[in-house]
Amino acid sequence: MKKTGLVLSAIFLMACASCVHTDPPILEYTLADTAIKAAKAVQAVRYSPGNWHEAEEAYRQARILYNEREYEQAIELFNKARIAAEKAENSARLIRMRNGEVL
Repeated sequence: MKKTGLVLSAIFLMACASCVHTDPPILEYTLADTAIKAAKAVQAVRYSPGNWHEAEEAYRQARILYNEREYEQAIELFNKARIAAEKAENSARLIRMRNGEVL
């Protein structure tokens, strides 16, 4: 009887250990989304296509992972998307300013 109790306790502990919970990365999602929209507003796709493509691809993959509840991986990609989008926005603003365009 004691063996059965120990086995059941061990199974219960292993099951609980595998239930590690990570909260949805709402802040990272929001910051990446805002950065993407800001880059789009200054036509980063035209003026900084490399950074824009990197941002857009990372954001797309992060959203897929978010929907699949793979939050830890999604956080990394949302951060990557935000950084790339900010670079794209800054680059596009600089190029447009140098060209004399009004933003």
